[in-house]
This record gives sequence, C-alpha cells and structure tokens, in this order.
Amino acid sequence: MSRITTRSFHDIRQALLDRREVALLDVREEAPFAEAHPLFAANIPLSKLELEIYARVPRRDTPITVYDDGEGLAQVAAERLLGLGYSDVALLDGGLAGWRDAGGELFRDVNVPSKAFGELVESRRHTPSLSAEEVKALLDAKADVVVLDARRFDEYQTMSIPTGISVPGAELVLRVRELAPNPQTRVIVNCAGRTRSIIGTQSLINAGLPNPVAALRNGTIGWTLAGQQLEHGQSRRFGEVSEANRQLAAQSARAVADQAGVGRARLADLKRWQAEAGRTTYLFDVRTPEEYEAGHLPGARSTPGGQLVQETDHYASVRGARVVLADDDGVRANMSASWLAQMGWEVFVLDDLSAADFTEQGAWKAPLPPLPQPAAIDPQTLSAWLAEGDTLVLDFTASANHVARHIPGAWWALRSQLPQALERLPVAGRYVLTCGSSLLARFVVDELKILTGKPVYLLEGGTTAWVAAGLPTESGEARLAVPRTDRYRRPYEGTDNPREAMQGYLDWEFGLIEQLGRDGTHGFFVI
Repeated sequence: MSRITTRSFHDIRQALLDRREVALLDVREEAPFAEAHPLFAANIPLSKLELEIYARVPRRDTPITVYDDGEGLAQVAAERLLGLGYSDVALLDGGLAGWRDAGGELFRDVNVPSKAFGELVESRRHTPSLSAEEVKALLDAKADVVVLDARRFDEYQTMSIPTGISVPGAELVLRVRELAPNPQTRVIVNCAGRTRSIIGTQSLINAGLPNPVAALRNGTIGWTLAGQQLEHGQSRRFGEVSEANRQLAAQSARAVADQAGVGRARLADLKRWQAEAGRTTYLFDVRTPEEYEAGHLPGARSTPGGQLVQETDHYASVRGARVVLADDDGVRANMSASWLAQMGWEVFVLDDLSAADFTEQGAWKAPLPPLPQPAAIDPQTLSAWLAEGDTLVLDFTASANHVARHIPGAWWALRSQLPQALERLPVAGRYVLTCGSSLLARFVVDELKILTGKPVYLLEGGTTAWVAAGLPTESGEARLAVPRTDRYRRPYEGTDNPREAMQGYLDWEFGLIEQLGRDGTHGFFVI
C-alpha cells in the first residue's frame, strides 16, 4: 500500500487563493506538459528530477503535489522525492484528469503565467504597438528609429529584425538612453511573439522614457507572417552606460518598483529569511550572465531579469514563495521586481549591496543530491569496445543535442521511459551510458542494470569527453528509442515553423485573458 497521500483540486485552489506556498509539479516530459496543465503547475520531468528539484523547490518541507496523466510517473516521482529528503509529498487526486473533472482550467504551451500576464498588461494599459508592415516602412524610409530585441542573445542571433540590437528585457530601461539619446527617436521593442515585447515596451513607458515607444506587434512571427525577411547571425549588442544615464534609470526604476509595491531589504533581512523555517526564499541575480560570473552574492542564482519575468515558473517553482532580487545598479532588480509584484509575488530588492558583497565568481552550479558513483570508462576504452562489438551506447542528453551530434551507433532514450526504450533497442552484452557531461547518465546506470541484468558502465565526462578526445561523431534521428517528447516545439522559435502553427500560437495568446478569468487564482494586477 502506498505511503503517499493525495491532495484534491480544491485543496490546491484554496492554497493558491490564500497565497500559501504551492509546489504543483507535473513530472511528464515538456511536450505532453505543454498540451495541458494547470496555470501554476511547474514542469520538472521525472527523468531530470534530481538535477532540478533542489534549486526549484529549495525547502525540504514545502508542500509538494505531484501529478501525471495516468502514465505512472507521479508515484515514482513522489517516492523519489521522499528519498531526496522532502517530507510533505502528495499525489494530485485523479491526476490531470482529476483536475479537469473537478472543474479546473487547463492551459496549453509553456511559461503560461508570464504569457497570460503579458496579455493582461496589454489589455489594461493599451500598450502601443506597430504592425510588421508599419515597422518595415519606417526602416525602408530610413526614419529616426531604433529596434531593440528583448530576447536572450542566442535567440536574437537565430533570427532578428533588420537593424535590431540585442537588449534583453531587464536591460532596456538601463541601456535605452545610450541607444536612443535623442528623445525624438522612435523606439521599437520586439521579441519572437508577444510577451517580452509587451513587457519591454511597457517597462520603458512605466519608467518615463520621453521617446515614442511601441512594440513590434506579434514579433518575429508577425514579421514572417507578413512575408518579410528576417536577418540571421547578427551580433549587435548594447554598450556601456554613462553614469548620468545610469542614475536617471535607477531613479525611474525605483519609482516604478515603489508604485508596484516592491519590498525593500538589506543583507541582514536576507540572512534572516534564509534561516527561516516554513518559508521559501529565492535569491536571484538579474544582471547579465557575464556580470554574474565576474562576481555575485554567495548563493544567488543567475536569472537575467527579462527571462525571470518570462519564465518565472521555471525559476521560482513554488508559487507563494518570497523572491529577493540583486543587482549592482538598482535598475534591473527594481524593474524586474515591479513585474513580479504585479504577477502576485512577494518580492524584495536588496538595497545595501556594494562591490565587496559580490564575493563568488563563476557560473551558477545547481545544488545536487549525492551523485551515484557507478563503474566508469574513458572514451578510448569505449572506442575499443565498440570496435569489438556487443556494446550499446545509450545517450540521455536532450534530443536536440543528440540529433545534432552523438557517438556513432548511440541510441537516444529518456530515463523515464527505459522499459519502452528497451523494447526497441537491439540486444547487447553490455551498455555504456552517456549524456553531454555524464551527470544525468550516472543516475540511470543502476536503473538499467536492474532492468537488463547486464553490465552497465558510465562514459566518464560524457559525449563532451568523447569529442575532446578527437573521436568521431555522427548526427541525425536514425536511432531514437522513444519519441522526442523532452522538448515542446515552440511555434515562435527557429525559422522553419509552419505558418498555421505561428498563427495558431498568436490566436492562443489572444485567448489567455479569458482563461485567466475562468481560472480565478492568478492574483495579477497592473499598475
């Protein structure tokens, strides 16, 4: 008999309305999650649970409710969470179907709270926008206009509006006066779809920028649907900010944060909160990744502010938690916090930071449980074994990584679907497991041993070590042991999406406000 209790839809709904902490975890892969899920569900696939859970649900006695859609993943995930030290774990009564049958609203796509909030902002503030045709006419006429791309730099490089400059969302208020010093210059903010251009445009308006500002309506999707050409591989980025513009941006950002009800905090408050039982506190550094790596507060996670607002559910997966933001200029933290406050978060900005507080360097490292230490081999040994035969390589990296590059003959699989994968795999005398770094693969070794009864080894250093050793790779989808459900194909990413999918995505976004109304748990407001 299971030792896991259940929670009902009504339990979760009431906790959300009461602003209590809720960790509602969908442990399916991202593609099925994107088909249907509750508004504030966080997607942490069972296959990657150990790699993500400690960062996303940091407090071990957080009330966690786990669900799937009848695949049997939730029970496994709940048991695993107990083994990882979580003490308040329950299954959602009836799973996803139980939520639906109880009258719960279900949402499509990913990062839905942020996208729905963006639509609410536009509807309440009537955020100005220009069509793709209007923007192209301005560019063709060599008008006094600057186009600022609010996405991550890697997204911008994939495809961008002609003349566009990469200025990720939280950087806009800080950087815009350098890029458009003449208050008559028209500023156009774009993203791939709608949310980040709406939030970016409204950020500049809220901060009192004197320039005329507008969003590119429907972003690069709208540009493509209008039959216009995007650029690829561009690298235009913002530069340094003068002290006068930095101070002006800091004053305006602080005023916006105050209007939104953002809390103020000092390092002493943070230390007290981090030691507090019964309450989750997230600490996020909202500057650029480069600034973070040069020096940051101990324990802070690097979450550039625009992406934090866009993907809040991914970083702060406990709805109702406390969020603390840090920067070194008072602009990016206050602007990001102003949006999080309007999205119903209890959010604070650290006010008393100095350069001496940013004592840690390097990239953020996710907190992990003790790592399994299975038998491991080096790339040269694997190469020799493959030449001998009777050795099968299983790759647990992201499917997109596998398709782009993998060890010759390797099969791709999902950890959460090992039994199904084994039905498709050729019989082997031994198995060697890999992923990009070997981190995820090391958690699979013992599971595969139990299922096959065969020797199973870890490739030390993963496929990265194989490549570094100068050994050959191949690409393609020829050996996929299970379907590629680990990633939802976003209609606003990449350059080869069907027009119908892009238009369907826009239509879905337009309907989000109505869904918010039916759901009734969001707690959003707009200043």
